[in-house]
Amino acid sequence: SLPSTSPFTFRKLAGCTLFITGASRGIGKAIALKAAKDGANIVIAAKTAEPHPTLPGTIYTAAEEIEAAGGKALPCIVNVREEQQIINAVEKAVNTFGGIDILVNNASAISLTGTLETATKKVNLMMDVNVRGTYLTSKACLPYLRKSKNPHILNLSPPMNLNPMWFKNHCAYTISKYGMSMCVLGMAEEFRGEVAVNALWPKTAIHTAAMDMLGGAGIEKQCRKTDILADAAYCILTKPKTFTGNFIIDEVLLREEGVKDFDVYAIAPGKRDLLRVIFLIGAAQEEKKLSRSQQEGAKVKTESAAATPSGPVAETFRDIQGAVTEEFVRSTQGVFQFELSGDGGGTWYIDLKSQGGSAGFGQPPVTADVVMSMSSADFVKMFTGKLKPTLAFMTGRLRIKGNMALAIKLEKMLSQLNSKL
Repeated sequence: SLPSTSPFTFRKLAGCTLFITGASRGIGKAIALKAAKDGANIVIAAKTAEPHPTLPGTIYTAAEEIEAAGGKALPCIVNVREEQQIINAVEKAVNTFGGIDILVNNASAISLTGTLETATKKVNLMMDVNVRGTYLTSKACLPYLRKSKNPHILNLSPPMNLNPMWFKNHCAYTISKYGMSMCVLGMAEEFRGEVAVNALWPKTAIHTAAMDMLGGAGIEKQCRKTDILADAAYCILTKPKTFTGNFIIDEVLLREEGVKDFDVYAIAPGKRDLLRVIFLIGAAQEEKKLSRSQQEGAKVKTESAAATPSGPVAETFRDIQGAVTEEFVRSTQGVFQFELSGDGGGTWYIDLKSQGGSAGFGQPPVTADVVMSMSSADFVKMFTGKLKPTLAFMTGRLRIKGNMALAIKLEKMLSQLNSKL
């Protein structure tokens, strides 16, 4: 998918050995296939040996694709939570291919939940896979990487942005991903001149099976292909080892490398409203703009004698009011307040606690359990099934305060409401 005239489309990774965690599917497999086209050796270090009930691919099907693409594959069953499995796979890789030139720490676990809502086993999973797994895999590979002519470690982790907005809604996940990024900071300096250590993060949402689960049907149209990360990774891994300690955004790097047409990476070419991912400064700046817009909206609402807006938001709330039943009230027992910016914005509510339930404009009749802030356009998408709350939250388009357990119920409630709207 890179331009044929690009200087980094030659077989620069021919004969190199890449150890890639989580390479049985998604981004890890895409990076593996890109390198395989050069004739690289790929160690597929992942858990999935038997077909998963909902996710495609195993280490063995990935191996077949890698071989078909022109590379050599070594599938290894590796749960990065188990140090001995990492060590065994590294030894097998060295015995098979003679060494390791590149490590890609791609395996990751995610739970976008608040502190009180994140079960201890989920905290342990994210810390074990994201931080500890990255650290231990790097530790196991480094003695062999130091012997390579142009060794690299690449972590799929974000630039560290200490704005509290990236911590408050999913503290454990943020700590775990920033832990991967801190490995880049520390190891890049520790092994400067010996091993390049960098981080790569996407600018927009990437279409994977996990994204389908988070976003639901149709979400792929707002995503890019895994190819963009594979191409960005290739650019990094073919640079000299002096290129180290960098936190790289895929699109930024590819633009610097001469790529101009990013439609080739889009699932739906020509679409401009692609989803952005969390942790990027641009998203934080956008949130500030949204906050100012909300403040202005609140001021206008006060000065206009609180007249009920018209338009898509008002129509959506009328539909919700008509769909609310006693069963929704009994099963939910929560009051949701929405602070919306843009056309038809202001304060709206859905009361699924009081007898009979209600929905409409203004403050709820009783104190809200959950306050959600977002744009009017995204609200309409969310309540018409075009945008899942989980995905809106993950990409910073939805902010939540209050009872997170009730907020999580919203997704189930929406699926039921959508069938009635």
